[in-house]
Amino acid sequence: MRSFLFALIALLCFSTTGYADGFFESEGETVSLVAPEDMELVKVPVRDSRQLQVGDEIHVGDFLGLFADTEHNKVSVSAGVTGHISYLHPSLYSKYTHVPAGTRLLSIEKQPLLVSSQGSVSDSGRLSIQKVFMNLVHSTGVYALMTDNSLTWTEGIGRLLMITVGALLIYLGIAKGFEPLLLIPIGMGAVLSNIPLAYINDEGGILRYVYDVGIETGVFPLIIFMGVGAMTDFGPMIANPKTAFLGAAAQFGIFSTLIGALLLTQYVPGIEFSMQDAAAIGIIGGADGPTSIFLASRLSPHLLGSIAVAAYSYMALVPIIQPPIMKLFTTEAERKIQMKQLRYVSKREKILFPIIVIILCALLLPSAAPLIGFLMFGNLMKECGVVDRLSDTTQNALINIVTIFLGLGVGSKLSAEKFLNLETLGIIVLGLIAFSFGTAAGVIMAKGMNLFLKQKINPLIGSAGVSAVPMAARVSNKVGLDSDPHNFLLMHAMGPNVAGVIGSAVAAGILLAVFM
Repeated sequence: MRSFLFALIALLCFSTTGYADGFFESEGETVSLVAPEDMELVKVPVRDSRQLQVGDEIHVGDFLGLFADTEHNKVSVSAGVTGHISYLHPSLYSKYTHVPAGTRLLSIEKQPLLVSSQGSVSDSGRLSIQKVFMNLVHSTGVYALMTDNSLTWTEGIGRLLMITVGALLIYLGIAKGFEPLLLIPIGMGAVLSNIPLAYINDEGGILRYVYDVGIETGVFPLIIFMGVGAMTDFGPMIANPKTAFLGAAAQFGIFSTLIGALLLTQYVPGIEFSMQDAAAIGIIGGADGPTSIFLASRLSPHLLGSIAVAAYSYMALVPIIQPPIMKLFTTEAERKIQMKQLRYVSKREKILFPIIVIILCALLLPSAAPLIGFLMFGNLMKECGVVDRLSDTTQNALINIVTIFLGLGVGSKLSAEKFLNLETLGIIVLGLIAFSFGTAAGVIMAKGMNLFLKQKINPLIGSAGVSAVPMAARVSNKVGLDSDPHNFLLMHAMGPNVAGVIGSAVAAGILLAVFM
């Protein structure tokens, strides 16, 4: 009977996900938390705005750590016994630390009952001016940065660097006007998540709740897509369906970058991208922030911060990146090609379009239904004309509110220990390649189509096939005006531009279907 009870206590000692038999060791009245394999400690428990210390009370069910194994599977560990902490590993029990197999992180002296006495005379008698002063010093951010830096530089200098990055994003949004609606919230999220001892991004912190509720679940990107649909006019694409091919061609950058990510893994030491990671990185080529976030949250949550920042950064830099590529692949004569005015698109066509697209999506690519479905639902509200209040709310109040929290949630992933590494640099480089390939592919597709068309297409509108609506279309129009002041391409460029939004969603659905 005693053996059975001991085995039962051992099984309940630490509740885990899939590792219950390897995370603990029991010796007499002491139970220890031991890493069963090489892992990474992602989250440590926080109590009264501080990490656990020797002597702290532990109760059944208390959170003791969140670990990630070599395949990025998350394992949450909670206490299954009551007692006091008798041992804490002096250097490894810290966030985002590599934990070798067999490492003892924590030990608990089991006790059947804990009685806490708060505010007693004896406790207050032990306080002194020196201790009060030292407690105050230890609670400052400066002390935390210095102390954590001695363990790992990403927790000290790295935090300062990421706070600087957050401030830079805010500056670019305010002073330069680069995607301010997103760069400012993302920048502020990066600043807040790297403040030491604030625990804003830890268990129980508001940024953690924002991320878990809105981004990890995929809710925020889908609501953003619904708002985009409510603000988008698909008329130019319906009037000139050929431009849809340009939007499809611009997605070439996504799949070429997937291959590039795998090549980096093969030939660059220190970079290890899985197929899922490569797929999530490639979607940057679509220049579609919500789609990038949605796909990354499904395939590679640990890379979400880097992917989102790269995607939105290149979206903001469309006016700088695209023109040289467009001019490189076109001649002066091609840039002067004028296109005839688009035909009128009836209300009935605009109403039927989102319904037909949803039906086709359901039949051919159900994995893209969340993105395509919300995009078309928003567009249907806009075009049907009988739910103006809902359409107005979706276009304004709802998308604005969600944009705030989406930016903060993405910024919360820009913690120093996750962002400052070689893989992030690889993502930034690959994102630029993806965006450049997508731009070039759209232009080249337009040139190829002109070989078979009587009514020529200005190749400049092919660059608008990326999903940066409506900035990419404006850039196409501007480059065209530079060559011919009477050549207005804006409405023609909106065709491939809105087609690119659908194309990036379809590409994301394909990647989800293949790699999920």
